[in-house]
Amino acid sequence: MILYYHAGACSLAVHIALIEARLACKLVSINRDKRTDDGRDFIAINPRGFVPTLELDDRTVLTENLAILAYIAHQSSTLLPAEGITRWRALEATSFMTTELHGNFKPFFYSDATQAEKDKARQRLAKHFASLADQLGDKPFLLGERMTIADPYLFVMLMWAYRHGIEISQRLRAYFARMKELPSVAQALAEEGLA
Repeated sequence: MILYYHAGACSLAVHIALIEARLACKLVSINRDKRTDDGRDFIAINPRGFVPTLELDDRTVLTENLAILAYIAHQSSTLLPAEGITRWRALEATSFMTTELHGNFKPFFYSDATQAEKDKARQRLAKHFASLADQLGDKPFLLGERMTIADPYLFVMLMWAYRHGIEISQRLRAYFARMKELPSVAQALAEEGLA
């Protein structure tokens, strides 16, 4: 498999999940000009032009974090329970993060965003993070004692929150610190030059 990624982007969640699931992959970095680190046109690989993009061994290309994370869980029989409500809560939480959290960071990624747009996004993000802090409670991972596909994504969203001055609770700060110490997270951060 090949993971096309941009350092520190949402593709980091897939990178962490691949390591956690012990699935081997080659890493190929994508720059802002949509070129691979070896000079290829990324749009020829993924016409949508977004990371993460996962190219399977048969050259099939998967896109979108939720789909890729669910694929990794299915291939490895880890990160997503086979049945029960925790499976659905993991998909629910990951979907919430891909839409409500990730989407609300948009003003911070565009230079033409106004301060009013950024302030409104900060308010929404703080509200959404507070909801996830309540869901986390005193558990080590968002949904219990074991990591699910929701945890790598939440880690990335918290990393962005720190970068952009979004208010997060002490509970989420402690969770972020614990996640950062996990071998899979530390390895992914190091491999992306973020350690």
